Amino acid sequence: MARACAPFVQIGLTCDGEHRKFDASPNIKPARARVESFRARGEHVRVSNIRESECRPERAAPIRALVVDDSRVQRRIVSTCLRQWGFAVAEAPSGEAALAHCRETPPDIVLSDWMMPGMSGVDFCRAFRAMERANYGYFILLTTKSDKEEVALGLDAGADDFLTKPVNAAELRARLAAGRRILEMERELTEKNRLVKSTLDELQALYDSLDNDLMEARKLQQSLLSERYRDFGVAQLSLGLRTAGHVGGDLVGSFPISERRIGIYGLDVSGHGVSSALMTARLAGYLSATVPEQNLALREVAPGRFAPRDPAETLARLNHIILSDIDTDHYFTIALAEVDLACGRVRLAQGGHPHPAVQRRSGAVEFVGKGGLPIGLIGAASFDQVEVALGPGDRLLIYSDGLTECAAPDGTLLDEAGLARLMTELRQTRGPAFLESLFWKLADHAQDADLADDVSAILLEFTESPRTG
Repeated sequence: MARACAPFVQIGLTCDGEHRKFDASPNIKPARARVESFRARGEHVRVSNIRESECRPERAAPIRALVVDDSRVQRRIVSTCLRQWGFAVAEAPSGEAALAHCRETPPDIVLSDWMMPGMSGVDFCRAFRAMERANYGYFILLTTKSDKEEVALGLDAGADDFLTKPVNAAELRARLAAGRRILEMERELTEKNRLVKSTLDELQALYDSLDNDLMEARKLQQSLLSERYRDFGVAQLSLGLRTAGHVGGDLVGSFPISERRIGIYGLDVSGHGVSSALMTARLAGYLSATVPEQNLALREVAPGRFAPRDPAETLARLNHIILSDIDTDHYFTIALAEVDLACGRVRLAQGGHPHPAVQRRSGAVEFVGKGGLPIGLIGAASFDQVEVALGPGDRLLIYSDGLTECAAPDGTLLDEAGLARLMTELRQTRGPAFLESLFWKLADHAQDADLADDVSAILLEFTESPRTG
């Protein structure tokens, strides 16, 4: 029940010619005391403009009570008390009539006699509990019974409380107050649950929308990969990418340089998720396979003709651009190679990327490169370059650290030795099938646990004897 607000009183005082106003809510006694204090100091006081108004807050709906008793006198006694205490009261002379009323207008509190002709109070309570309700209904049984077994029977039927007849008004009021507290708590809990459900529904809708956006972003990122398989005749190129989430920071790719030369690279942006993927997309433009004018690894020597820069020079240019032109906390690692398909010569530079693996025709695996610093950390970084000769049946694997740093459940990393072992096991497998099998073996190492990092790889394989040139 909403408590009635006290009157709001505003008093105007004229004290020795000075008019003052003050509020005297919620009690006028302090105002009178203040007037007397002025008079006690000998000041001339005139009280004027006394205004009183009732505040009218929005009242909560009164609690609905249903009184059920076959005695009309008993119903009237209880109902009169309840109305005086602010309840909206309905009456029913029997359990059957009470059930019909409950179906039409569900009460908040029920006070029912135990012993009635036809349906007893216990039977009515049991039927009342079986009804579908939006909110909880508090049930009090009025009875002359005090035996523990009888009380247990009433509780088992669903009664919340008992009141001994003849009814004592003070006890009735106290038990109703307890019932009201429970109903108010139940209403608050219901409202909170409604708000929680509404919030969860909104969050689920937001999550679904984000999930759809991320799925589209995943498709776009996968489209950044150039052809996943390319056959150059004397050599074949295969690309593979597995992201730890919807999108990631790994990328592998290639670009044409001339009829006999290509560029290949693998890069890994720090971090995971959307920001890393956006950085990856920007870097893909700097090594474009379709717009050579934008490719930092190429320089135009004549209109429409391009020559490669040294891979180490390209990494230095990337490092300068990231530090000077792009406002980001991300850095990245990269391995960039220029490949002469005619003679099998590979010029390679690393910027913090794992050492590329070379597997000879015999199956032996060696790791090449000098490491170097990641791109975007310090401006004074320098990058070394190495040359590798690939013969018939040899292959070069550039991969991200998500492969060698893949951990088993006991924390054991795959590392370079593990990668060499897997490559030896798969020496008869070639092309995209090799990368697919490698990723499956990586999952076996992790024992099907979710990958903690993105994994990418690019595989260059020579199948025929390179021409001398």
